[in-house]
Amino acid sequence: MKRKIFIPVLAIALAGAGGAGYWRSQHDQTAATALLSLYGNVDVRQVQLAFNGSERIDKMQVQEGSLVSKGELLGMLDSQRLSQNVDLRQAQVNVAQQALTRLETGNRPEEIRKAQADATAAKIDADNAARTYQRLTELVKQHFIASQQADNAKSAADAAQARSNATHELLKLTLLGPRKEDIAAAKATLQANSASLAIARKDLADASLYAPADGIIQDRILEPGDMASPQRPVYTLALTDPVWVRAYVSGPELGKIKPGMRAEISTDSFPGKRYDGWVGYISPSAEFTPKSVETTEVRSNLVYQVRIFACNAQNELRLGMPATITIHLDQPSPNTADGKSACSKS
Repeated sequence: MKRKIFIPVLAIALAGAGGAGYWRSQHDQTAATALLSLYGNVDVRQVQLAFNGSERIDKMQVQEGSLVSKGELLGMLDSQRLSQNVDLRQAQVNVAQQALTRLETGNRPEEIRKAQADATAAKIDADNAARTYQRLTELVKQHFIASQQADNAKSAADAAQARSNATHELLKLTLLGPRKEDIAAAKATLQANSASLAIARKDLADASLYAPADGIIQDRILEPGDMASPQRPVYTLALTDPVWVRAYVSGPELGKIKPGMRAEISTDSFPGKRYDGWVGYISPSAEFTPKSVETTEVRSNLVYQVRIFACNAQNELRLGMPATITIHLDQPSPNTADGKSACSKS
């Protein structure tokens, strides 16, 4: 009797165990399909910094490994010649400015009064010469003097009248002031000198090298005394923002991820520590599996490059560091514009 009861109970227990095992396997499979793991390397942008000028280097302010901020002074060229050139251009601008001011101001009252006095004196001389000629003409008619004296007096009267006309024209020019063409030419000269001064000041400013962004000095290439030029880098700057992990995803998995999706990044260098990140870039074109990640099975497969931007507040993620990315595929639809908010909220 007991054996008859035991057999159905055992069957029920086995069925329950089988159902539980099936449920667990289905749950584990669902959980596995809800996660995507990618493998890649940390990547950063590097900037080759060079002086925008040709001169001997005077100072190099930082060393390899130095953490620098945007706008920080990194080095200086010998600026003595450049400073003197600025002084020269400034003097030329001052001369041109004074010349333009003189033309725009016009003639001084004293110059006008002198021109008026010269014109009056010349008019008096001309009138006096004309009267002398008239008197001598009467004397010639009465045969008291030779006609040659009258002719000389006429020439003197004509010359005096010409001088009077010239001084009156000069008075008109004095009253009119400088020509507008002369003022325009003076303005153009001032503008040209001002442009030369601006270039000289820019050359002097370029004698100082500043960090274009936050980063770490990776290489210090030149030293004080070296000849710098725009073609010769003096530092290599590794930018600390942005930092991303370059990974590759296969075609079947490409449709599972979208820009803006949240991700978690882990490295062997800091076991157990996870960094927040987001999918920032998905390549629009496929490529063969890179040599750095290819295996016998996947070396002929086509993959797509993705960049997982990382929150790296402590600057622990370094260039080339291997990293593992985990993406939860069941997360809400991402907003690509808010992807970077993962850092601000972490």
